[in-house]
Amino acid sequence: MALMRKFTADDIWGPISLREYDVLFTLSSCPARKSRLHDLNAEILLTQPSLSRLCERLEKLGFVTREPDPNDKRGTVVGLTDDGLAVQREIGRKHASRIRRYVGDALTDEELRTLTALCTKLRLAQKDIS
Repeated sequence: MALMRKFTADDIWGPISLREYDVLFTLSSCPARKSRLHDLNAEILLTQPSLSRLCERLEKLGFVTREPDPNDKRGTVVGLTDDGLAVQREIGRKHASRIRRYVGDALTDEELRTLTALCTKLRLAQKDIS
């Protein structure tokens, strides 16, 4: 939590919040930079209504598009725009620099490898997480 507070307080987010950046980052790694809102929700630590409102705000900023799912009209597909990708990359470089500053310098290369291995092991041990 202490690190998350530091990340949130960083003056790197520009026109968006850390949570909004999380959406842009997640979409940037999706095939065709698109995801069903329901699937996106599985990757983001927000309630579905909160994620919907957040995506609505990102759409108004021109960073995402929202459209009905062609395979299920009840669903919504969220897509990352070129402007959204540019913002994600710009903020991402700054965020990575802060992560290195706060975390990287505190751990040796061996400790970072151990931390990665332990986090991977914990993630893989969860049946409902891929």
